[in-house]
Amino acid sequence: MSRMTAIRERLADLEPIELQLLDDSAAHAGHAGARSGGGHFRLRIVSAAFAGKHTVARHRMVYSALQNLMTGDIHALTITALTPEESNSL
Repeated sequence: MSRMTAIRERLADLEPIELQLLDDSAAHAGHAGARSGGGHFRLRIVSAAFAGKHTVARHRMVYSALQNLMTGDIHALTITALTPEESNSL
């Protein structure tokens, strides 16, 4: 299973209505995290599960969903976590 597929499957628990995942690993070639095998990703996720939660709590929810992927498959993750209402106002 690819890293991208594994990440998407784990994030399904947050019931996203939008999920954009980009693999930026190639842009970080030679970086210490890249040498150890961990990828660099950018994530935009929209979910009602984030309602009433501040940014840090939303990021913790994402990290919790990804659990052990954060210790090997993912070296860096840039997260934009929004509620549906926030996403519609952009």
